[in-house]
Amino acid sequence: MSSRFEKFSEKARKVLSLAQEEAQRFNHNYIGTEHILLGLVKESDGAAARILISLSLELNKVRSAVEFIIGRGERRPSPGEIGLTPRAKKVIELAVDEARRLNQQFIGTEHLLIGIMREGEGVASGVLESLGLNLDKIRSEATRISSQTGYTPTSSSSKTPSKTPTLDQLGIDLTKLARDEKLDPVVGRSQEIDRVIQILSRRTKNNPVLIGEPGVGKTAIVEALAQKILSDDVPQGLSNKRLVALDMGILVAGTKYRGEFEERLKKVIEELKSSGNCILFIDEMHTMVGAGAAEGAVDAANILKPSLARGELQCIGATTVDDYRKYVERDPALERRFQTVQVLEPSEEESVEILKGIKPKYEEHHGLIISNEALTTAVELASRYISDRFMPDKAIDLIDEAASKVKIRQTTMPLSAKEIGTVLDKVRRDKDEALAQQQYEYAAELHEREQSLRDKIDNFPAEISDSSDVLVDQESDLPVVTSEDVAEVTSMWTGIPVTRLATEELEKLLQMETVLHDKVIGQDEAVEQVSKAVRRARAGFKDPKRPIGNFLFLGPTGVGKTYLVRALSEFMFGSEDSVVRLDMSEFMERHAVARLVGAPPGY
Repeated sequence: MSSRFEKFSEKARKVLSLAQEEAQRFNHNYIGTEHILLGLVKESDGAAARILISLSLELNKVRSAVEFIIGRGERRPSPGEIGLTPRAKKVIELAVDEARRLNQQFIGTEHLLIGIMREGEGVASGVLESLGLNLDKIRSEATRISSQTGYTPTSSSSKTPSKTPTLDQLGIDLTKLARDEKLDPVVGRSQEIDRVIQILSRRTKNNPVLIGEPGVGKTAIVEALAQKILSDDVPQGLSNKRLVALDMGILVAGTKYRGEFEERLKKVIEELKSSGNCILFIDEMHTMVGAGAAEGAVDAANILKPSLARGELQCIGATTVDDYRKYVERDPALERRFQTVQVLEPSEEESVEILKGIKPKYEEHHGLIISNEALTTAVELASRYISDRFMPDKAIDLIDEAASKVKIRQTTMPLSAKEIGTVLDKVRRDKDEALAQQQYEYAAELHEREQSLRDKIDNFPAEISDSSDVLVDQESDLPVVTSEDVAEVTSMWTGIPVTRLATEELEKLLQMETVLHDKVIGQDEAVEQVSKAVRRARAGFKDPKRPIGNFLFLGPTGVGKTYLVRALSEFMFGSEDSVVRLDMSEFMERHAVARLVGAPPGY
C-alpha cells in the first residue's frame, strides 16, 4: 500500500484491498464507490459494517443491491490494470477530511462509509439512500458506537505493543500469511512434514534442517507447516505457535559499526525467548555461517549456537545439499544442533499432482484456464529436456510462462476486431444516411466498404488461430493454456524446434529405425540395436537412475560411427550439438588426463 494510505487503519486498508478484489471478481478494470462499499460489507468486523447492522440493514441485502446494479465486465483484468475512479478518489479524500474534522489521527472504515455518503453521486451512495440511509443517520450512529465502545480507528502500529517488535520488523510471519490465504496450497510431502513436526516436538536438539536440491520444495514444506499450525492440525506443543521467516540479508543490512549486528541478533533471540511461541525459519541457512562477522566480531551461527543447544529457541533451516556440505558440515558444533530432513525431487506423477494443486492460484492470477493436458506436458517436457533444474520448480515455471504468454496474446490481438467493428458501425450509419438523402453512388461505395469490413471480421477468428493459436473456453469465455503453448515455451528455453517437442513419444519411437536409416545408409544392424535399446529404456525396462544406454561402435575409419551418434543425438534431443565429443587420440600423454578431471592441487 502506498505512503498516502499510511494514516489508514489496518481494517480500512483491508477494505481498499477487498475493493480491488471485488473489482477483479466482476471483471471491472476500475475501483468505484460500489467496490469500496462491497469491501466495507465484506469486512464484517469493521466499524462501518457495525453501523449498517445497527441501522437494521442486512449486509447481504446491501451486497445483493450493489451486485444487481453493477453487472459483470467482459475480461478479467490483472491487478496492475485496476485504478481508482475520480469518485472513489473523492470518497477517500472526504474520509480523510472527516477524520480530520473529528480530530482523529487515523482513518477508519466508518470514515470511508461517511465519505461515500458525502460524495453523494456514486453508485454506492445511491444504493444506501435507496435502503433508507442518509448522511445524518450514519454520522450519529458512528458517534454513538464510538462513545459506547470507546472505539477509535488505529493503525497497525498503534495496537497493543508487540512482544517481538524487532522480529516483526526483520521477519515475515508465515502463519499470518496463511491466515490471509496468501500462501500457495502444498500437495504431497506428508512424510517430510510429519518428520519436521516430529523433530520440533523433541525435548532437545529440536531444530530440523531441510536439505535438498534447489526447486524441490523445501520452503513449501515450511509453508505447509504454517497452514497446519493455523488449522490446528499439529500436536498440542505446536498449536498457537508463530512461524516467522528471518532473512539474514535484512538482518545484516544497515549495520555499519562493529557490534550493531550482534546487538540486533541478540534482540531477536531475547524476543524469541520471552515470547515462547515463535519458531524461527531461516531459508538458505548456510548464510548464517560468516554473516555479520567483521574483524574481531562473531558471526550469526556462533551467536545462535548456545540458545539452540539449550533449547531456548526453535529453528527450522533450509539449504541445498552442496551448501550444507560446504558450510554447515565444516562446523560440527553447529551441525549437531540440527537434525537433517532429506527432501528428494518428486517423481513425474507427484509433480503432476502438485501442479494440479496450485493450478487454481495461477488461473486466478492470469485470468485464464490451464488444461490438465498442459500440466502433464509441462512435467514430461521439463523432465526430458530441462536437465539443469529440478522438479517441480521447472514445470511450474513452464506453466507460469505459458500462461503469461497466452494471456498477453489474448489481450493484445482481439482489439483489432473491436476496432473493425467500430468502423463497420460508422460505415453502416453513413450508408443509411446517404440512402435517406438519395446519394446512391456514395451509398454504393459505402456498401462495398461495409462488405469488405464484414469479410475481415468473418476471417478474423481464422487469422487469430493461424497467428496465435489462443484457445477460448466456450463456457467461461476465458483463454485456455494447452499442451502446444507449453511446448512453445520449452522450445524458447531449450532451442529445440516445437514440431519435435509436439510429436507423440510413442509415434516417434516407432519410426526411429526409418528416421535413422534415412540418414545412416548401410548400417542396418547398428541402427536396429540402438533403436531397440532406446525403446526398452523409454518403455521403463531400466533403472531410472542409469543412462538410457551405453553403446560401443566398432569399425574402420569412415564407415559412419560418429555420424550415427550425431543422427541419434538429433533424433533424441533435436540437435546434433547435443553430443559431447571426446577424441581420445588427444589424451595419449599421461598429463593430458588433467584436461578431463582438472589439474591436481598445486598446478
